[in-house]
Order: sequence, then C-alpha cells, then structure tokens
Amino acid sequence: MQSGNVDLATSANSTHFGRHKQNTSHCRLSGFDWNRTWYTDKPDLTECFQNTVLVWFPCVYLWLLAPFYALKLYCHDCGCIRISTLCTAKTVLGFLLASFGFVEFFYILLERSHEIQNHMVFLLSPIIRSLTVVLAICIIQLERIRGCRSSVFLFLFWVLAVVCSLVPLRAKIQLVMYEGITTDIVRYTTFFSYFSLQLAQLFLCCFADQPPEGKTVLVKNPCPVKDASFLSKMLFWWFTGLVVKGYRTPLEAGDLWNLREEDTSDKIISDLEEEWTTECAKLQQQENTMAAGVALGTRLPDQAQILRKLQKEQSSGFCLLRTLARNLGPYFLTGTMCIIFHDFFMFAIPQVLSLLLGFMNEEDAPLWKGYFYATLMFLLSCLQSLFNHQYMYTCFTVGMRVKTAVMGLVYRKSLVINSASRRTCTVGEIVNLVSADTQKLMDFVVYFNAVWLAPIEIALCLFFLWQHLGPSALAGIATVILIFPLNGFIAKKRSKLQEVQMKFMDGRIKLMNEILNGIKILKFYAWEKAFLEQVLGYREKELKALKKSQILYSISIASFNSSTFLVCAIQYNYVYSLLFYLKQKLYRQQHSPIHPLPPSLQNTLHNTHPPSTGKNTYWYNGMFSWTKEGPPCLKRINVRVPQGSLVAVVGHVGSGKSSLLSAMLGETEKRSGSVSIKGSVAYVPQQAWIQNATVQDNVTFGREKQKTWYQRVLDACALLPDLEILPAGDSTEIGEKGLNLSGGQKQRVSLARAVYRKADVYLLDDPLSAVDAHVGQHIFDKVIGPKGVLRNKTRVLVTHGMSFLPQADLILVLVDGEITESGSYQELLSRHGAFADFIHTFASNDRKESARRASSRLSVTDFMPFSRDLSQEQLIGGDTNSTNLQGMEPMSEIDEEQVPEDLGKLMEVDKARTGRVRLEMYMEYFKTIGMAFIIPIVFLYAFQQGASLTYNYWLSLWADEPIVNGTQVDTDMKLAVYGALGFAQGIAIFGTTVAISVGGIIASRHLHMDLLKNVLHSPMSFFETTPSGNLLNRFAKEIDAIDCMIPDGLKMMLGYLFKLMEVCIIVMLATPFAAVVILPLAILYAFVQSFYVATSCQLRRLESVSRSPIYTHFNETVQGASVIRAFGEQHRFIVQANKRVDFNQTSYFPRFVATRWLAVNLEFVGNGVVLAAAILSVMGKDTLSPGIVGLAVSHSLQVTGILSWIVRSWTDVENNIVSVERVKEYADTAKEAVWTVEGSSLPLAWPQTGTIEFQDYGLQYRKGLDWALKGITLKIQEREKVGIVGRTGAGKSSLALGIFRILEAAKGAIYIDGVNIAEIGLHDLRSRITIIPQDPVLFSGSLRMNLDPFDTYTDEEIWSSLELAHLKNFVSNLPDKLNYECSEGGENLSLGQRQLVCLARALLRKTKILVLDEATAAVDLETDTLIQSTIRQQFEDCTVLTIAHRLNTIMDYTRVIVMDKGHISEMDSPTNLISNRGQFYRMCREAGLV
Repeated sequence: MQSGNVDLATSANSTHFGRHKQNTSHCRLSGFDWNRTWYTDKPDLTECFQNTVLVWFPCVYLWLLAPFYALKLYCHDCGCIRISTLCTAKTVLGFLLASFGFVEFFYILLERSHEIQNHMVFLLSPIIRSLTVVLAICIIQLERIRGCRSSVFLFLFWVLAVVCSLVPLRAKIQLVMYEGITTDIVRYTTFFSYFSLQLAQLFLCCFADQPPEGKTVLVKNPCPVKDASFLSKMLFWWFTGLVVKGYRTPLEAGDLWNLREEDTSDKIISDLEEEWTTECAKLQQQENTMAAGVALGTRLPDQAQILRKLQKEQSSGFCLLRTLARNLGPYFLTGTMCIIFHDFFMFAIPQVLSLLLGFMNEEDAPLWKGYFYATLMFLLSCLQSLFNHQYMYTCFTVGMRVKTAVMGLVYRKSLVINSASRRTCTVGEIVNLVSADTQKLMDFVVYFNAVWLAPIEIALCLFFLWQHLGPSALAGIATVILIFPLNGFIAKKRSKLQEVQMKFMDGRIKLMNEILNGIKILKFYAWEKAFLEQVLGYREKELKALKKSQILYSISIASFNSSTFLVCAIQYNYVYSLLFYLKQKLYRQQHSPIHPLPPSLQNTLHNTHPPSTGKNTYWYNGMFSWTKEGPPCLKRINVRVPQGSLVAVVGHVGSGKSSLLSAMLGETEKRSGSVSIKGSVAYVPQQAWIQNATVQDNVTFGREKQKTWYQRVLDACALLPDLEILPAGDSTEIGEKGLNLSGGQKQRVSLARAVYRKADVYLLDDPLSAVDAHVGQHIFDKVIGPKGVLRNKTRVLVTHGMSFLPQADLILVLVDGEITESGSYQELLSRHGAFADFIHTFASNDRKESARRASSRLSVTDFMPFSRDLSQEQLIGGDTNSTNLQGMEPMSEIDEEQVPEDLGKLMEVDKARTGRVRLEMYMEYFKTIGMAFIIPIVFLYAFQQGASLTYNYWLSLWADEPIVNGTQVDTDMKLAVYGALGFAQGIAIFGTTVAISVGGIIASRHLHMDLLKNVLHSPMSFFETTPSGNLLNRFAKEIDAIDCMIPDGLKMMLGYLFKLMEVCIIVMLATPFAAVVILPLAILYAFVQSFYVATSCQLRRLESVSRSPIYTHFNETVQGASVIRAFGEQHRFIVQANKRVDFNQTSYFPRFVATRWLAVNLEFVGNGVVLAAAILSVMGKDTLSPGIVGLAVSHSLQVTGILSWIVRSWTDVENNIVSVERVKEYADTAKEAVWTVEGSSLPLAWPQTGTIEFQDYGLQYRKGLDWALKGITLKIQEREKVGIVGRTGAGKSSLALGIFRILEAAKGAIYIDGVNIAEIGLHDLRSRITIIPQDPVLFSGSLRMNLDPFDTYTDEEIWSSLELAHLKNFVSNLPDKLNYECSEGGENLSLGQRQLVCLARALLRKTKILVLDEATAAVDLETDTLIQSTIRQQFEDCTVLTIAHRLNTIMDYTRVIVMDKGHISEMDSPTNLISNRGQFYRMCREAGLV
C-alpha cells in the first residue's frame, strides 16, 4: 500500500542502485539485516524490507479479515445510511490513493524498467497496495449500506498503514536533505502526497457518520454515545460536553441524557423474563420429579428437608445468575477480552523496564535504544489504560443492567407474592434488596473476572521471578503460598460477617419502615423511646459485625504489604516492579466482594401467585388456608351466587369474613374444592389502600376520566362535600396511605375507585364501618342497595350493619371459618337459629327504621352541612411552616392568591442541592470522629510511608553495592535493617486501616443516631409531607454509604496521597530535573479534578434524589398488592416502576462514565510522567546508578495509577460525603416540644381526678390556614363520660389531637387536673392519658411487645386485660400464646382483632383519661356491645371522651358535645339535646334512634 515503500531505487544515484544489486539475492532470502537495524548507532531497515514487509503487512491484515468483517456486517443490519459528506470524502480519498499506486506502477514500467530485472517485488507492491485500497473503498460502502457509523476495522487498517509508512518517510526525508528533491521529483511528490492522504483517511476515520435512515428516533435528549466514533468511545470524549456543562452551571435532571434503548427496563426485563420463565419451568420440573420420588418413599426426616430447602434456595440463586449470564454474557465477554489485553500489556511493561535497566548497565549501548525503550513503555502504558477503562466501562454497564433487571424482577415479584410469603418478606426487606443487595451484585460483576485472572497473574509473576532470580525466588513463592490460606480464611470469615451484617440491616430497615407507618400510634402512646432502643439494638449488632470484618480486612492488607519485604533479593529492580504489581492486584482482589447472590435476593425470587379463572361465581366444597402448612381458615364452603344479587356476609370478629373475599380473589391457598368468578372484579378492602396521588387519580385508578360518570360516582359515594373542603378539590394530593384524610374519607375514596371501575363482581369488605351512620345509610342506598348504582352487579358485602340485612338477596353467617346458615333475611328469621336470636337482641329498632326510611329519602346536601375549616380529616395542603427538607430558605406562607397548581400539593419531593459539598460537611464528619482519633491516623500514615521510603531507598543502595568474591559486605546487617523496616511498615499499615475503620464506625454510629432522633422528634406534619421513600433512602442507602464507602474512600485517598509524596521524593532524588515535569502535571491534575468533581458530585446527588421515589413506589405497591391484583392493574404499576428505575439510571449512567472519562484522560497525562522519568534517566545515564534509576522509573510507573486513584478516591469521598449532607438535612427541620422536662414537679400519680378544662382554646394546622378549632371553652368533670359528635370535618378528631399535643395550641390552653399541658414534657403527658385510635396499628414482633413494649406489666396483668378485651380465648389458642409473632402491620390478625388488641393496650395502661376515636368501627355489633360494657365497667372512675360514629354507643353518656365548623354548637345530656330538637336530634333521627 505504501507508495514509496515501493521505492525501488531510492535514488537515481548509481552507487545506491549498485547496493541494490548486491542485495538482490539477499532480498529474496530474508529482507532483514540485524546489523543495519539493531547493532548500530544509526538504525535503519533494509530497502527490501521496507518495500515488502512494510507494504504487505497492512494489506494482509485487510484481505485476511475482510471476509469475516463482511459476514458480521451482513448479520447485523442497522439500516442504510444516506451518502454524506464524510462518506464521499473517504471514497474520494480512497480513489486518489488507489490511483497513486497505478501511477507508480506505470512509472516504474516506463521510466525505470531497467531497475526491475530481479525485482518483481517492487512492481507487485504498488498493485497490491492499490487493490487493497479498492477493497477498503468497497468496505466503506458496505458499512454505509449496513448502517455501520464508525469503523474500528478500517481505523486499525489506516493506523497500520500510517505506522508502516513512517520508516520509508524517515528514509525519504533523509535522502531529500542529503541530495535535494530535484533528483527524483515525481517519486518524492507521490510519496509525500500519498502519506498525507493516508493521514487524512486516518483523521476521517476518527468521526462517526450520520444515523441510518428511518432509525432516527426523536428522543428529547439522546445519549451522545450513539453518535460517537470509535476513537471517541475509546477515550470517552463524547462525555466531555456534560462535564463542561456541569462545570459552568450545576446539573439538573433535565440536563441528563435519556437512556439508550438497550439500558431501559422495558428492553432488559422483557428479554430476561423469557429466560427466567424457562429456567423456572426447569426447576419446577426437577422439583416435581423429586416430590414424586419422596411421595413413593417415607416422609423425609427434618434434616433432609432443611438440606433440600437450602439446595433449592441456592439453585434458585444460581438460576438467576445463569439467566443474567445468558442475557448479558456476550456483552460482558467483550469486557473480559479487554482485561486480557490489559493484563498482557501490564506484564509487558516490567519486561521493557528490565531491558531499560539492562541498557543503563551497559557502558557503550547507543542512546537511541534508551529512548526506544522509554517510548515503548509509554505506548504500552497508554494501551494498558485504554483497555482497562474499556473493561471497567463494560462491567459497570453490565452492572447497571443487572441492577435494573433485579429491581424489575423484585418489583414484579412483589406484585404476585402471596399472603403467606408476604408475611416472611416485609417491605423493609424489599427496600433493602433494591438498595444494598443490588449494589453488592453490581460489585460482583465488576470483580468477577478477578476470580480466575488473579491466580493466573500470580503464577505468571512467580514464573518471571524464578526466571530472573533462580532458586532464591523460592523465598517469595513460599511467602505468597503461606499468605494465601490466611487470606482465604479471612475472606470466608468476612463473607459470613457480611451476611450477619445484612441480616441486622434488614431487621433495622424493616423496623424503621414500620415505625414510619405507625408513627402516629408511637406519638399517641409515647412509645418512641422503646422503638428507638430496638432500632439501636439492631444497629449495634450491625456495626459490631462490620467492625470485625474491617479488622480482618486490615490484617489481610497488612500481611500482603509485609510479604513484599520478606521476598528480598539482589536483583531488586525487576522484583520491585513486578511485586508492586502483584501487591496492587491482590489488594484489588481483596477489595472485591466475591459472594454469589445475597441470600435475601434468593429468597425473594420464590413463591408465586395462583391465577383465578372461571365461568360462574361459586364456591364448591372449598377449603382454604393462609399458608400451605397452616390450619385452614375456611372449610366446607358451598355457595352459588346468582348474577346481579347482593350477598351479605356476617359473623363475629375473626370468623373468616375477610378470608372468604380473599379466597375469591385467589389470595389464599386452596386446599380442596373450587372457586369460580365470572367477569371482572372490583375490590374494596377493609382497610382502605390509598395512593400518594390526587383524589381524582385515586378514583379513576388508571382509567380515562368520563366526566358525567365520575361526578355520579363522587355523588353516590358522598365525596362531593369533602371535595369542597379540600384546598384544590379533586386535584388535591393525598399523603401516603391517605395520611391527611379521615378514616371515613379514605374508605369512601376506596369505594369510589371500585364503583368507577364498572366491574361485574364487587367484593366489599365492610366499607361502611368507618363512616358515620347517616353517611353509611346514604352510601348503601345510592351505591350498594337494590336502588343503588350497582344494582345490576353481583355484590358480596361483608357488614356489621344490621339495618342493611333485610335488603340482601342472600345472607351468609360465618362461624369459625364455616358457613353455619345461609338464606334470605326472612328465611333465616323463620328458622329461629342463632342468627334469629342475634337479630332479636340487637335490631329491635330496625323495623321502625326501615318504615321511616321509605317516607324520607334525604339527599346528601340535606344532611351534610359541611364546614370549610381544615381539620385532621382534611388536607394539610401546601408546605410545612419550617424550613423545607433541604434546609434551604423557608417557603413563604400560603397566600390567598396562591397559584392553584401548588394548592393541592402536599408531599415534599426529594430535592438535590447544588455546587461542591460545603467544607462544613467534612468538618461535621471529622468532628463526629474526634480529633483524638484523627491526629494519630495522620501520624501513622506518615510513619508508614516514611518506613516504605526508607526501605526502598535502603534496597536501592544495597543493590548498587559492588559484589566482591561473589558476595557483598555485611549482608546480615543489611537484611536485618531491611526486615525491621518492612515489619514496621506492616504494623503501621495495620494501624492505619484499623484506625480509619473504627473512626468511620464511630462517625456512622453518631450520624445514624442523630438522624433517628431527628426523625422521631419531628412533628406529625413532617411525616404527612415527607414521603417514606425519602426517609427509608436515608436509613438504607445513605447510611450504608457512610458505613462503608466513606472510610474505604478515605483509606485509599490517604494511602495514595502519602504514596504520591514518596514517589515524588524518590523521582526527584534520582532526577531532580523531573520537578519541571511533575509540577505542571500536578496543576493540570488539580484543574481536571475540579472540573470533574463539580459534575460528578451533582450526578451523585441527582442519583440519590431519584432513588427515593423508587422506594416510595415499592412500599406503596407491596401494601396495595391485593387491590392492584384485584383490579388487574399490574401492568400499569410495572410501567410506573420502570419509569422510576430508568429515571434513576439516567443519573447513574453518566456517574460511572464520568469516572472513566477522568481516569482515561488523567492516565494519559500520567503516562507522560513515565516517559519523562525514563527519558531523563536515559539522558543522565552516565551520572545515575542503575539502582536509583530502577527505583525512579518503577515508581514513576505507579504515578499514573496513584494519581488517578487519588482523584477517584477523593471524588468517591466527596460523592459519599453527599450522604452525610443528606442525613444531616433533617437536623434543620422543625421539631416537637421536648419529651420530658428536666426537674419537673409533676406528681407521679398525675392526673389523679381526670378533669379537663379548655380555656378559649384554638387550633390551626398551620399558620395562615383557617382555624380547625376556635374559642373552645369547656370543663369536663372527673369520671364524666362525654360523647363528641359532628359531621366529617367538624373538628372532632382535632380535639383529641389537641389533648395529646399532636398539634400545639394556637391560642388558649388545656388544663388537666389544673396543670397546663403545654408546660410539661410530651411523654409526661402522653404516657399518662390513653387513646384507642381509629386505625389499629400493630408492629411486627410478639403480641406481648405490642401490648407492653417497655416490659412494665406482669403476664397476669396482660392476661386479665386480654380477657376484658374478649381476646383471651383467641390468644390462648395461638401456638405461642403471648409470644405469638405478629407480622408487619399485624396482617395475620383480622382488623377487628387488631382493634381489640388496641383496647387491651388501653385496659393495661388504665389511665384516668381515655379517648376513644371511633374505636369500634371494625367489630360486629355483638362485640361492640361487649366492648362498650367493658369500657363502662373498667373505666367507671375515669373520664372518657368518645368520638362516635354509632350514636347508640353514647346514648347513656353524661354529656354530648356537638361540633360544627370547629366550635361547639350544642352541649348537654343526650336526653336534653333530643328534647331541644337541634342538630343532635336530627342526627339521631337519621340514624333511626328517635
């Protein structure tokens, strides 16, 4: 190809040509002359070699590989690219290049024919070259047709061509300078033009062509890697734009690129799911065959069963790995190829270094060899950097895809997980899976290749040592062999400790999640301290495991570092460069967490949900249980429900009513029989599940909004008056789990969602218990009853309301999971069974009621004079009156003219700060460690590096000592000093790593403690506006980063910083002139680093912020899984989850590319240091000793690595200090009053009488909002029983919130027993009065812990309280009695049973004041009556305040307070109020009590 390579008689000069003739025969034989090329002061290649090998080599490359490349292009069609300027330019240049070859061919034939006698080679070369260029043109066109935008193949071809032309170019230039250009102007011109055209082709190959036609998808902000050329991809230049942008202004989410299609959740998971289902099917098949084998034999003993379970779990873990490997393996293998090349270059560098040192030892070696070795080392270093970072880029990309895949699979799993598994796998654990465990998986991907590469590399190192040292290398080999078992043992131990640590972390996150879900109860009962202790208990165990693991790690690092000095030998230089590498490599391997899947991930990927299909709604001989092994919860169920009928299900608490609906939904395990449902299903659970979205989104639930139908649904579900109260109507945002709605409103929204669906079958689990009696009646009439919206649908209604039963077509009576009676109301009455007796006892007023109802149908507005105040039941709109979450400037108060958009906003989105991390954050972190710790750490580092420097220098001096009679003088003394220094260094390394780890643990303990206290001391309004995902993100991911990432980063940063000082000292000692190179480089590094950190830090923040919504969404989904499944909305939720994961990955992807961009560019600069050190050493060859040169060059070889590690670890520290920043955010938010007042004079027995006095009391949810309560003045005497009634939003619950100081008084005061409650500690107040709340909340833990978390009562007292709460029989039948484990949220008890547990809590505390907040809504009438009588007897000498829905419960109270619009509208005894015929009378009349 090369033109003048052809150059047959480089000049017309006859002497020159004469030389040719002599060489002719020689040319045919070898064409290469060592004496001319190597053993000379002026190296050159023979004419013959230049014209044959150098011309043919690129041509052979192209011709050999072209067929394979064409095949690859044929298989991967990406669409045709239009002819562009670039393509045209390449083609035109190609034709010009080809024409030069033909021109030269004819020139030789015509002008120089006399020169060709024996040199057919010279005539062939231009032809071969031209034909090759024609082939290249064909390939350019083929690439264009197949849509290849940037060609690696041709890039390498042009590189080879240019490199091979360099030697002839040098020869030509020398000749021109020697003879002048006129001697053979044609040949010179063609050659120089030809060379220039080749360079131009190479230059054009550095750019990418335009995208193929029809493939341009209009993405808002596409990722530039798609448009990047091969070179740009190798050097990550395509990323520079974002770095520059981030340096100029802080990046925002909008600046980030969209994900490439192959990185999106959709693509990854759809591919993965196919593989996963086939894998699972295989596993299932194996299991079935095993099960068949077991069925034939006897039952397996317990141990064998446990073993099988373990095997199954492991196989499922490997099964997931296999699936991931099949999908992502091919791409990962390209990375593996890169690391193999990288290793090749890495081993080549020390070989070149040893040649350089050999050169330094030779007296008369020509200087050009030194420069040649120096340049070669530089080139090898550059190639090593390139391949290393391509490998890392591939690994991180695969890691990111693995993370996406696992998150997607876990999410889909959480949607199909059945109730039995739901009890073993909590929300906290799932959050942990997607935060900590996916991170471990990503690390696994990055370090996976080290598993098989490290042993090979070590073997190679030892082989080279043996080659250079002979038998004395055995010392080194023995040391390494001895150290391996130690480190193997340590790795195994650390792996176990990591599992332990993860277990406690799971427990802690799970508990935190429950605390956040039940925070209101914690505050009401003043239980924060008990739960604080529990969380800290988990935390201590977690940190203990971490500490042990870190100490073991320090031992292994110290042993590695000390091992190098044991391997001591005279041929030190070579050993040093190799061993440093070995040390680095093993150090890296030590770093890598090589465990298979985290065990928690394996468990989650089991247990799937049974589908439900069928023709007609019936149960046939059904037997169901909640778990496969557990006792049946329903037995002998035989029912057929005619289409369009209303079925009422009644029974006592815990009789299996909700289980019946769950069985229809396929949520339980079917043991025998069959269930079938015809048509689509809508489900209203007993505890409403509300999404954190607007009211409208909650009702339409993913369907189009049909305006008239929507309005009709809202009207039927009595939601219109509520919407008037809400700040932004139906666009108001509802908090997580409906935090800012009352129980009744949540239930009505939940019902509206079902009604809006227009399904065929409605399963209604007691939707009317949480609403006021008159609203319940309205909903029954307008929605469920014979004249309601759903009259033609099949409805199964679980209810405790007797008044609805006469209108049901079929009534099922459940007792202990069996249907004892069924039939219509009249049929059941006529049978005189248990049901009839029950009805006669409780429904004497029923007949009056139904007669009256026929005459007076009330419209909603008649009986709902709603207030426009904002009470607990309504929305806490807008923002908290504190500084907002990010601790930036406070938000302004809500003005009257507020933009409507923000009006209904409630939740604070997690926001990212901008700019570099403030210095205070570092100070904050180091302050928590303490100066007493930091000073010794710095001292130890200095000592360690000092020892290292001394022992390296000592060794170089020793290496330079003359050898007399085959030995050196004082060898023993030198060895002793060397050993002592090495040992000292090992001790110092152990000291520093342990000290930093312990310091990090101290800091993270403090920071976690502060975060926990800050969160628990926050007022209720904080939890209503902060998504739980934000908080869980802090407790899971950010704390994990503070635990591990920051100390690791600091260790690396300090280690390398001191190492750098050592290297600089050594290089300057050897070649003081190197300072000229080192200083500008350091400045350049600092500049690049500041450039990079701005971007990288902001990306880290954006990534953290975008993680919170994932957790919030996961949390919400797991809790509402049964509703999502019943409505068949899984797909929509999966799409939402995908969006959130993808959004998170858009900031994660540039984050790791930023590190690669930095490293590649810095390492190229750093390789300059190697070149400088080597060249300066060559220049000072006469003055320097080989020992010092070896020391300087081998150390400068490390500079690149050290510098890029410093920048990387510094950046890691800065990126992870963001976690400290995010954890500290909550220190600045508003806090509650103190829990206990020091030295308060409150008597122990306070309150003794239980009198409550309100003096002109007023309450606001926030400054600037309407008064929730105003001007309340009232005195409640001791032992008085007071009922509080009123419409939704009248301020009933606000009264209770005021007494417990959940909200502080805006004016006036409350006195209990003459003590102003605002002046005592919150816990002093809340622990001395009791509330039975509307939503019964239980925590996972024993039943005993739920009743008495502080362990203050005896078992006898607890049993008697259970007896009074009518739970004794139930609890004594449980397997573990009081130690029975409640699942998360108490899900393994029915709602009624949970309310009874709350009652038992109150009976246990037995305080002088009891507040009942609609506390018996979820129990049947009979139990309700029992509870009321218990309360009357047990709290006879207490003051009782009851917020009532069921007016019949307060008819015998001493006084009734009627609330309206935040003030008291009526107050007297019930009989007097009825005779006054005011508001209370109207309410009683609606409820059928008068």
